[in-house]
Amino acid sequence: MDKFPGRSEIQERQLGKIRALLQAIHAANPFYARKLHDTDLAAAASSLEGFKAAVPFTTRHELVRDRLENPPYGTGLTCPIDSYVRCHQTSGTTTLPMRWLDTTESWNHIIENWSQIFAAAGITRLDRFLFAFSFGPFLGFWSALDAVVRSGCFCFPAGSMTSLARLQAIVDNGITVLCCTPTYAQHLGEVAAEKGIDLGRSAVRLIIVAGEAGGSIPATRKRVEAAWKRATVFDHHGMTEVGPVSYQCPANPGTLHVLESAYLPEVLDPNTAEKTGPGQAGELVLTTLDRTGSPLLRYRTGDLVRYSERAQCDCGRSDLALPGGILGRADDMVVVRGVNVYPTLIEEIVRGCPEVMEYRVQLDCRKAMSELTLEVEPNPASAAGPESLQARLERSLQTVLNLRVPVKLLAPGSLPRFEMKAQRWTRLTQ
Repeated sequence: MDKFPGRSEIQERQLGKIRALLQAIHAANPFYARKLHDTDLAAAASSLEGFKAAVPFTTRHELVRDRLENPPYGTGLTCPIDSYVRCHQTSGTTTLPMRWLDTTESWNHIIENWSQIFAAAGITRLDRFLFAFSFGPFLGFWSALDAVVRSGCFCFPAGSMTSLARLQAIVDNGITVLCCTPTYAQHLGEVAAEKGIDLGRSAVRLIIVAGEAGGSIPATRKRVEAAWKRATVFDHHGMTEVGPVSYQCPANPGTLHVLESAYLPEVLDPNTAEKTGPGQAGELVLTTLDRTGSPLLRYRTGDLVRYSERAQCDCGRSDLALPGGILGRADDMVVVRGVNVYPTLIEEIVRGCPEVMEYRVQLDCRKAMSELTLEVEPNPASAAGPESLQARLERSLQTVLNLRVPVKLLAPGSLPRFEMKAQRWTRLTQ
């Protein structure tokens, strides 16, 4: 087994980077010069716990407000504007989109993070990649593509192609690694089945997924791997404003490791900001250690996770382990008749039924007590009748959530398919 740094070594390196980061930005970065004006920087640099106690959180709303007041990039830049060589933009699913800049140095650190992710995934020089996503302004797989190019692997960016054309490119080019969202991997499997393409004859052995929580949901993983037959799913998550954050544990699929060489992570109660215990759901808070040109200190990501109490994982790593991956977002969790409902839990239930092709959840907030309705597209080729599926889903939802959730059956093909982040939850407010 490879020798990985232990907790003490990880924390020693993090503290060294924290000290260098504070020194670099406290005067040169206008955004943090204001935020840290009343902060005891000596205490913040004394230890990791001192840093957490002294430095205030950074929130997404602060960043949006700063960019609205100081367009187009805000004031969170440490270097002169002509030092920045990359610009990406957040998806804007919860707030206004934000443009995010990187210097050459910061971008190179991001590429190095992807190299660690590829090593954990078992990538070799002989692998051949296809990127099945639209190359928009969000960070997405852009940094992964650059890492592939620098590694010397074959790379096929299939940004503007149809699903059928992408499938043909996968077969024709002997692609071994597919990069896309979990939802789109499933959709490609559906298209292949419709067109009579046997994915078991393709060379794809690994599907690296991101953009959604599905890669760490057992039922979703099982469905993707069943469609692709010879391939296994490898989960990863990241954000435009912080970069690639985590990667699937090689020994425990469904668990993510945070790249602690690049981040100082915390898991805190989203309401009280107190540290949670092992196994308790909390918000992931990140400090970027190497993205000095556009840093974030104690950034509240909104992602909900649970962390393991084990100091060392079965894979030999001591980087923070997140069993179950990203559970959802703090602003996505809904309370329905006193019950906390996470989108990932609904997906686990639905994807456990192979008869479901696609689904959508409707949250009706027009009454004093919110109500959920699940809409599903049954697979017309399924031997079981749609009424049986409807009853089984309603029973499962009642058992798991202790809620009555009506299930509506829709005609095949009536729900949208998604190439990027799936938007399966709708809200009725009027």
